Amino acid sequence: MAAQILLMAVILAMVVQLWLMFGSAIASQLSSIDSVPELMKSVQTAFSGVLLIILGLELMETLRVYFKSHRIRLETILAVAIIAVGRHVINLDVEHMAGSSLFGIAAIVLALAGGFVLVRYKASPSRD
Repeated sequence: MAAQILLMAVILAMVVQLWLMFGSAIASQLSSIDSVPELMKSVQTAFSGVLLIILGLELMETLRVYFKSHRIRLETILAVAIIAVGRHVINLDVEHMAGSSLFGIAAIVLALAGGFVLVRYKASPSRD
């Protein structure tokens, strides 16, 4: 229970901080964005912040389920991993990365997505 309360406090602090950052960015940087790359960087930062909050909410759901049933749902853990990797992919500078690193990240994304599909397929009721 204490872990859930702590995680709720952290998520609330992240939401407040994201709104404060958004407000200050609107006030100071909106007029200074004059190219597509600058706009993309701003949008990537905003998306990254939102995904970080969603990641915290998914972790809170994992804790709730664990404390309620003393089980960890693999589907939820895979969803958290997919969100974390997605957040990382959004922040990548693909123009300056080695091809092998990109293939590695693609393999991680495919493995997580495949695992998620398999877990969902296994959990769904059988159709006769």
